[in-house]
Amino acid sequence: MAKATRSDPTGSHQRRKVRTMKSKRGTAALVLIATGLVLMTTSVVQAADEPAEAPAVSAGSTVFDWIGLKTLGGGIGAGLVVMGGAAGIGRIGGSAVESMARQPEVAGQISTAMIITAAMIEGATLFAVLGCFLAAIASK
Repeated sequence: MAKATRSDPTGSHQRRKVRTMKSKRGTAALVLIATGLVLMTTSVVQAADEPAEAPAVSAGSTVFDWIGLKTLGGGIGAGLVVMGGAAGIGRIGGSAVESMARQPEVAGQISTAMIITAAMIEGATLFAVLGCFLAAIASK
C-alpha cells in the first residue's frame, strides 16, 4: 500500500505515480510490438520483390543485410522472452511465499498451485524461445 505523507494523507499521489509508470510501460510494450510487426512484414514483402538469384549482400550494403537483421531480431526476441518468463516466475514465487507466511495452514495447496503455474509459464517460454530461434534461422 502507498505510504501516507503529511501533505497527502491517503497516499493517492504515490498510487497515481505507480499507475502512470505502468501505463508508460504498457505503451512502450505496444510500440515495440507494433515496430516488430512492421519490420517483419517489410522483410517478407522485400524478399518477395527480390529476384531469386540476387546476392544477399550487395557492394554498397550497410552493416546488416535483411538476413542479419532477422537473426538479430530472433536473438533479441529470445532474450526478451526469457526475461519475461523469469519475471513471471519470480512474481509467482514471491507472492506464494508471502501467501504462505500469511496463511501457513494452506502452504501445501499454495506451493502446489505455484509449481503448476510456474511449469506452465516455463512451457510457454520454451515454445516462444524456439519460435524466435526458428524465425532467426529460417532464412538461411
